[in-house]
Amino acid sequence: MSRCSIDSTERKVMTRKHSQLQYEIGMVGLGVMGRNFVLNLADHGISVAGYDVDPTAVAALRQEAKQGAARGTVDIREFIAMLRRPRAIMLLVPAGPPVDSVINDLHAHLQPGDLIIDAGNSHFTDTDVRARNLAPRGIQLLGVGVSGGEEGARRGPSIMPGGPKDAYERVRPIFEAAAAQINGKPCSAYLGPGSAGHFVKMVHNGIEYGLMQLIAETYDLMKRGLGLSDDELRECYAEWNHGELEGYLLEITSKIFATKDGKTGPRLIDEIRAVARQLGTGMWTSQSAMELQVPVPTIDAAVAMRNMSALESERTAASAALRRPTVPFPGDRGAFLAQLAHALFVGTTITYAQGLALLAAASKRYAYDLDLSVVAGIWRGGCIIRAAVLEDICGAYTSQPRLPNLLLDPKLAAKIMPHQEDLRAIVGAAAQLGLPAPAFMTSLSYMDSYRSSWLPANLIQAQRDYFGSHAYERVDAKGTFHTEWESPRAL
Repeated sequence: MSRCSIDSTERKVMTRKHSQLQYEIGMVGLGVMGRNFVLNLADHGISVAGYDVDPTAVAALRQEAKQGAARGTVDIREFIAMLRRPRAIMLLVPAGPPVDSVINDLHAHLQPGDLIIDAGNSHFTDTDVRARNLAPRGIQLLGVGVSGGEEGARRGPSIMPGGPKDAYERVRPIFEAAAAQINGKPCSAYLGPGSAGHFVKMVHNGIEYGLMQLIAETYDLMKRGLGLSDDELRECYAEWNHGELEGYLLEITSKIFATKDGKTGPRLIDEIRAVARQLGTGMWTSQSAMELQVPVPTIDAAVAMRNMSALESERTAASAALRRPTVPFPGDRGAFLAQLAHALFVGTTITYAQGLALLAAASKRYAYDLDLSVVAGIWRGGCIIRAAVLEDICGAYTSQPRLPNLLLDPKLAAKIMPHQEDLRAIVGAAAQLGLPAPAFMTSLSYMDSYRSSWLPANLIQAQRDYFGSHAYERVDAKGTFHTEWESPRAL
């Protein structure tokens, strides 16, 4: 046999072996979320190569992964060599500079046709900038929201992809396999071009802030207002998690109140410092809403209350300086709890309405062309804000794709309006008890403002014209007008 034929045979064998080692997708970041997502993919028969600079993270993946389905490395060159071309590489690293750092590290190793998938909580404007910067080299970027936490990443999250449609189609089977399933359908769907996926995830997190604040206020009203014990709180939240209030956040809340502290014995909830942290997505939602001139006051209140919780030493001083006598709850406890559950349902629906109204406005401004029935549909499973009411929300946008606000849907309005008096009663009770309930209060104000055909903004316009000559419009004539308010004729 000639040397030529031997070389040819050897090349064929080597090529065959090399192709067997090539993986369908890569994962950069093997922390809790990244490693669990890799294991999720491996369970569905998708081969994944993982990369992390931390050897312990790579070792953890090697220990947990099935033989051959997933492989990790601390060597970026080895990582790149393991991937099938054109490459698809997912990033699950903290938002901000870490994403840019990883992209810079990958940049020298990538080729035209390769795809980067940023699956972290990146700000949508950063996603747009990164996509533009990668485009000249022929590298595509998908901005993908992933919700569900550690358990969701492992068992099936909600996945919100945005970016080039052809890039999405390349990885669509992977996303659909990994995502949660509702009625046999994956909780993953292409949302739109550019940064659509990351914008939707940002608003998802803003809604999450609002819902968590509403639940926290029910806790305060029941604990300090009614004096309920941890066992009674657990039972209450467990009961609420059936019927119209059913949802993931209530489910875990009931479990939280049942959890004992391994150190001291009492319930763990009572040993946790009452200072809430935030990573910025709620604040970004509020900022974007202000830029788009869409009111989201319940989400704004939730962000503000996390900031308020951080003023721990000031609040301690104020509790003495601004002391108010404790007011005992005067009413029927059972009736109050029923009203509180109804008020929570109204506040929850209003929070979704605010977030989805923001998505509708962003879709127009940024040309995302979002289908809100699809957005609501993929939120039904896997994600943190999954709840029974999303079935009604999905139906509302399916029947009325151009619905400007969820509160205008007749079916949902018919469900929340009978409970409006319960919301009013809870807001009034909170004020009388001296307990803060800004999410409930702003939800009620939002509903009352939205249903008001007249608002006192004419006075604001008059004031603006008085001190700044900003002009105003009239109800009886077209055009803009200005008045010399202090002239003798005006007076």
